[in-house]
Amino acid sequence: MTRSLLFCVLAILTCTYTAAAELSSEEQQMADWIDAHAEEAIALLEETVNISSGTMNHEGVREVGRVIQRELDALGLDTEWIEMPAEVNRAGHLFGRKDGPGKRLLLIGHLDTVFEADDAFQSFQRDGDSATGPGVDDMKSGNVVIVYALKALQEIGVLDDIAVVVAYTGDEEKSGLPHSISRKDLIEAGQWADFALGFESAVTYDDTDWATIARRSSSGWLLEVEGKQAHSSGIFDADVGAGAIFEAARILNAFYDEVRGEEHLTFNAGNIQGGTDVNYDSQQNRGTTFGKTNVVPRKVVVHGGIRTISPEQLERAQQKMRDIVAENRPETSAKITFTVGYPPMSPTAGNQRLAVLLSDINVALGREPMPLLDPRKRGAADISFVAPYTDGLAGLGALGSGGHTPTESIDLTSMPLAIKRAAILIYRLGTGDQP
Repeated sequence: MTRSLLFCVLAILTCTYTAAAELSSEEQQMADWIDAHAEEAIALLEETVNISSGTMNHEGVREVGRVIQRELDALGLDTEWIEMPAEVNRAGHLFGRKDGPGKRLLLIGHLDTVFEADDAFQSFQRDGDSATGPGVDDMKSGNVVIVYALKALQEIGVLDDIAVVVAYTGDEEKSGLPHSISRKDLIEAGQWADFALGFESAVTYDDTDWATIARRSSSGWLLEVEGKQAHSSGIFDADVGAGAIFEAARILNAFYDEVRGEEHLTFNAGNIQGGTDVNYDSQQNRGTTFGKTNVVPRKVVVHGGIRTISPEQLERAQQKMRDIVAENRPETSAKITFTVGYPPMSPTAGNQRLAVLLSDINVALGREPMPLLDPRKRGAADISFVAPYTDGLAGLGALGSGGHTPTESIDLTSMPLAIKRAAILIYRLGTGDQP
């Protein structure tokens, strides 16, 4: 489905629900409570940001989990720390569960950041209505939004009526492999749920709040090219051929000309090593090469990534790449392998209906309707693992910027808004009190 069509669908559905864009007395009570407790939410954010929890800092991830577990325990959820096997080499995940007679909701956050224990960027710093710190945007603010949305629901006495699983993964920034183990519990929760809500940061630009109903996949490819090493004076001769670097260049140029072009499809060659001798570590994304201008190069390794909006689009792109790789220049050979990464969250009709409800809530809170965000403006996320099983929305966190950089920051005034949107959406979905 094209972006223009998605926008048209949202416009039509928004007209249908316009008359319901106002808060009930229970929803207004939650909104008032959230405003009154905004500083408490910020204090919890500061507490978790000040715990270094890069993905490979397992004890730091567990410590953030203990803080969040304390909050979920106080809400009456049954909490569990799920350890990962040693071979996965990740800290584990925090899950909280609560039964209820209403619709079943899965709320998704993650405890880890990209900033490891030896990074200089390690503490929460507040300056008026903004704050910086590792993970303050991605995604410790979203973790707090989940907690305080549930607190608001408890305040008006409806939390017991909602069936919920809260899943805080410990390795979203660099997921453990295989995914059949590291995402097993999350996928099972997605199969259980009627709705899944992801709480990474919201998107606002051009003075507009945007709804996220789709996120592209993120997977990898590795191209390995072999040529015939020889004196460079003989290159292009029938018995020498083109060499590995020319063949790699042909393949990459053909990718650009023949694979590129579908909407939402992008691919990138992120690392290339070529010469007489090549050593490349795909896990560390680094390598060494040696080559001389008077020697026809023997080997090239190219490491890249690919992003798509659907499994079908991924398969089409991969097959085109395989076909190009198979057409080798004289005295060269090549192979391409693909690694499984994050799946896509496709823009389904069910996701669109959730976006209409969220937009309706945004209007009821005194803001403008929310159009649909272009999937190219977001990366992959854990919600994509459950997208095949349940309707979902992503981007329900607070408003931040500079994620994954030492300038990562958050607009603290957006925290109450994000908590209100989340609490009211959970209330309407979980209790069936929808317009």
